[in-house]
Formats: sequence, structure tokens, C-alpha cells
Amino acid sequence: MSAVTPALTPAPSPASPSTARAINDRLALQLLQEAGPLTATQLKTRTGLSRPSVADLVERLTEAGLVEVVGESGEQRRGPNAKLYGIVAHRAHLAALDVRTDSVTAVVTDLLGHPLAEAALPVGAPEDAVAALLRTARAAGAGDLHTVAVGAPGLVAPGSRELRGTQGLPVWHRDLVDALRRSLPATVLVENETNLAALAEQRLGTARDLDSFVLLWLGGGVGAAVVLDGRLRRGASGGAGEIGFLPVPGTGALPSATDCGGGFHALAGREAVTALARRHGFDGPAEEAVAGAAGEPFLDVLAERLALGAAAVAAVLDPGCVVLGGELGLAGGPPLATRVARRLATLTPLPTQVRATSLGGTAVLAGARLAAREAAQEVLFGG
Repeated sequence: MSAVTPALTPAPSPASPSTARAINDRLALQLLQEAGPLTATQLKTRTGLSRPSVADLVERLTEAGLVEVVGESGEQRRGPNAKLYGIVAHRAHLAALDVRTDSVTAVVTDLLGHPLAEAALPVGAPEDAVAALLRTARAAGAGDLHTVAVGAPGLVAPGSRELRGTQGLPVWHRDLVDALRRSLPATVLVENETNLAALAEQRLGTARDLDSFVLLWLGGGVGAAVVLDGRLRRGASGGAGEIGFLPVPGTGALPSATDCGGGFHALAGREAVTALARRHGFDGPAEEAVAGAAGEPFLDVLAERLALGAAAVAAVLDPGCVVLGGELGLAGGPPLATRVARRLATLTPLPTQVRATSLGGTAVLAGARLAAREAAQEVLFGG
């Protein structure tokens, strides 16, 4: 048998000048996004490029309408102050929507994600909500919206990114995304609300130092978002984190394919928490009960319930941290998180921190703003 000569792998060819320029431009725009306005000297230092290369890229980005002079550095030195370059924030206008079962909140922002206006949109008729969004944008001085990011309950198919699994939700809720896509020239993105909340906690909130964690959303409903090794994990059908359907002891029933009433939702949803508080003699809002108004025994029982869901998460995913999010997670704060952590340590051998959200219910809208900004910049910056 004759010997087989192994195929040679060609050495990678150096990047073409145009590719190198695109990479450098993208790096500079990323630095301007993250570090704010910078001088040419600061860009040179941070990119490692030569002064002529930095001058070229600044000229290219200025001519493309992506970068402009936004001020002077104010450095104390001889001669004129150095120009500060920043991203042209008004190059595009974006919108973020937090869609609940009975409300819609919208924020219009510039390309950097800075809020320009916020409004509660009408519910019931999707076309009315779209019209109200456009009025809000016009009143804020925004032109056509470039990108709209929508956070909504329900499953979002990983491939098509279509909203699915909306059984039990109002008809207008299911039709809103379609109405936005029909009526606007913008790119309309949709993501599960809890996933967007996790994005916000990872970038802006209590999980900023973590690569892996699970956000346990505690509000009107119960959900979870899974972030492992720095990446959001949606699952094969987009249903990763549907923890409300998790079978747990103490509910007296089992969940079904169409009803989470016998699952973890029956222990940790707002109605269940309100009922538990009443059994402990407190008749006020659930947030006040969780904040301590219903007393220590109530908090101990609630922590026991939450630890059941957290223990299942720890056993299957080993995320290292569970964040108690949503309005009830914010109300409970560190005292509730400490109680849950103490009980959780007796239910799993895996070391798992428990942290309270720093964003609460605002995390969905914050995450939608981040998603809209990143999607728009990916297009406009030539990603």
C-alpha cells in the first residue's frame, strides 16, 4: 500500500487593507461607545494604531456620519485643546418596549441608548399602540425609528425569532409585534422579557461580575433566564427557564402542558405570595409583604418556597448564582436573598450564591434598550 501524503493546510493570508480598516473602525467605534468621547491621542493609545492610521479612521468615520467632534479635552498644555470625538448619537433613533399582559411601556432613545422620551402605550388595539409610539418618537424629535426591541412574555423561537407560546395572553398582545412590523420601516426584534431582564442584570445590575447565573423572575408570573459562560441559553424551542411549570412539592397538584398552576408558579407567583401573606395576617400589597411588612415567619416560609426552585436550578445547571429578580425580588432585597441562600445550602451540595436584583421590574425595559442599541450599531457600524 502506498503511503498517503497528508494535505497541507495553507497558512492564513494577511487581512486585506480594506478588511484591516473595517476592523480598526469597528474597534474605534466600540471604544467610543464604551469609554465615551476620546481624543485622537487616546484612540491611538487604546487601539495601538499609529497616529496616521488613527487620523485616517477618524476621517473615514466622520465622513460616514458615525463620528463627530463633541467638545475639547480641556487638557492643560500648550496650544489648542485636543478635539474630543464621539459617536453621532442622533444618527438613528430606537425604541424599547416592555409588554406585560395588561400594559405596554415604551422608551425612545438615541443611537447610544440615551432615553429621549418614555410613554405608556394603550392596550387593546395594536394599531393604537403603534400610533402612540410614533407620536412619542415625534415629540422627542426623533425621525423614523431604526430599530425596535420588544420584551414580552411567551416563547421566542430561536431560529425565526418569532413570538410563540402565548396561550392565555390577550389577543392584542399576540398581535402587537406583527402590527409593529407591518407599520414601521424599522427592524423589530422580540425577546422573552426575562431574558432581557437577565441581559440588563449582566450589563448594568447585580450580575456584572458573573459569567454564569440564573435570574429567577418574581412578579405577576414566575420565570427564569439562564446565562452560562457569558451566553444567554434559550433552549431548543426557546423555552429554557419556564420554571413556572417546574413540578415541586407543596402545590397539591401537577402542572400540565397548558397550565402552570400546579407548578412552581403556584408557590412563587404574585397571587400565591399575596395569599401566603394573608395567612400570616397581612392584607397589603405583595411587595410590602416581601419587604418585611408581613413579618419574619412569612419571609421564612417564602424563602423555603423560593429555595425549592433555586435548588432545582442548581442541581441541573450549576450556575453558581441565582439572582432574585422582578418586582418581588427587588422588594425582598438582601434580607430575602440571605434567607433563600441559607435554606438553599441545605438542599444542594453545589455552592450557589443568591443575590437580590438591583433593577427590579425596570430590568426588562433596560434590557430592551441594550438589545435595540446593539442591534442598530451592528448594522450601522458595519458589523
